[in-house]
Amino acid sequence: MSVVNTYNRIDQVFEEKEESILSVYYTAGFPALNDTVRIAEYLEKAGADFIEIGMPFSDPLADGPTIQDSSTQALHNGMSLKLLFEQLRDVRQSVSLPMILMGYMNPVMQFGVENFCQHCQQVGVDALILPDLPMQEYLNEYKELFESYGLYNIFLITPQTSEARIRLIDEHSHGFIYMVSSASITGAKSNITEEQLAYFDRIRAMKLKNPTLIGFGISNYETFSHACSYANGAIIGSAFIKVLQESNDLEKSITQFITSVKGADHR
Repeated sequence: MSVVNTYNRIDQVFEEKEESILSVYYTAGFPALNDTVRIAEYLEKAGADFIEIGMPFSDPLADGPTIQDSSTQALHNGMSLKLLFEQLRDVRQSVSLPMILMGYMNPVMQFGVENFCQHCQQVGVDALILPDLPMQEYLNEYKELFESYGLYNIFLITPQTSEARIRLIDEHSHGFIYMVSSASITGAKSNITEEQLAYFDRIRAMKLKNPTLIGFGISNYETFSHACSYANGAIIGSAFIKVLQESNDLEKSITQFITSVKGADHR
């Protein structure tokens, strides 16, 4: 097992910048198989703060139709974990942003959990988001392993998560806590509801030790800036996938989209 890696790019971003942090999710191998690294490079140039790369899976429970479709397309294109790690082999030569892999435990277990962690460390992955990994299982079986490879495990909370559980997640978290804005599947929404605002207020009042990013339903400047007034930043997924889907010029489309989302906050 490797020595614990104490340097993590996620912490560095939060040290330099406490608010209006934009994390962008996209699916590896979509729209075309070899777009994975190009999109990361364009996101960095455009001013994103974190990159979340989705590991396509045939049964993505938490994902809405837009992300599901991108996952299906990526699998049809020939994407696999083995190929993803090959694509990311030299990514750190051109991308310095924190890089998070998001997906489900099934492909990770098929790949071999320690083998997966080794590959993550080799290519410079900073954190994992595995929504179907139960917290107790993580603490009992994987925490030590992940940490030995310098990998943060990012937990999700929802409006239904109890205060006791949120406190427990906060105690065992590094990096940030992913605040799912509603209990539904992912997807761009046009506005933020009163119910969601009450949830955001409740979490803010808890004064957690970890930063928070709000995800699910963030799609434009209005929803991004609104979310940022309640958390350290926000995560965009489905709306960005749609941009990739409709684009004839990835670099131009990505630059325009990130600029439009960040608005006056664009650094």
